[in-house]
Amino acid sequence: MTASLSRERDNAAVWTSADLASGPHADAAKAEKVRRMFAAIARRYDLNNTLHSFGRDAAWRRAAVRLAGVRDGDEVLDVACGTGALTRAFASARPAPARVVGADFTAEMLDVARERPRDPRRRAAPIEYRLADAMALPFPDSSFDVVSIAFGIRNVADPAAVLREFRRVLRPGGRLVVLEFDRPRIAPIAWLNDLYTARVMPVSASLIAGDRSGAYRYLPRSVATFASRAEMARMLAASGFVSVAQTPLTFGVCVIHRAIAG
Repeated sequence: MTASLSRERDNAAVWTSADLASGPHADAAKAEKVRRMFAAIARRYDLNNTLHSFGRDAAWRRAAVRLAGVRDGDEVLDVACGTGALTRAFASARPAPARVVGADFTAEMLDVARERPRDPRRRAAPIEYRLADAMALPFPDSSFDVVSIAFGIRNVADPAAVLREFRRVLRPGGRLVVLEFDRPRIAPIAWLNDLYTARVMPVSASLIAGDRSGAYRYLPRSVATFASRAEMARMLAASGFVSVAQTPLTFGVCVIHRAIAG
């Protein structure tokens, strides 16, 4: 299959209205649909993130790096790294990590990540990009000091299993940082957020990306039907993490869940 035919196939409809109405997290084919969805939007993914977060996405990544508490010589794994924006932020962190690995199961996303330039003004740790499934990470036990995942935990087939994988590859005392969308708790802000994410963003983002996969209709449904903050805290504790802390950002549009490998 040629590259153009592959892209055309991946940009065909992935999420139907019926899929989304019943809830995407219960879909037996969720993993493959998510992979095809991200393959379809990879080239305009960063642009859409910046435009539709009103530029706040960079601040959210900086907060995630700060809360990870990177130390000199740490080894960092960024899972579901996509086009590598958070991976590169970790590589430029001070104190400096020894190495940073960006892992994703969508090859098209990693292709874009490898093309993205590094900031020439800043000395950065080496980055290795790996094609990998969060459900079965190809790394030995106790390999990393920091594991992160940004806007990816809700996209996996089994979030609890992925959290157990994170605990497995973290060294005791290692830090996990999960950055994920949430719903604001202040009523007027929640109403505006719902209107924007359900009505405005799916149309404008799909036009910018030239997307027919349904990726940007999936986004608000995947957030609305995903685990609550309390449920995430329980999953983290059940997976072997302690000292769970949750930090809302931008009025609660997203939340950083930070935990320590017990």
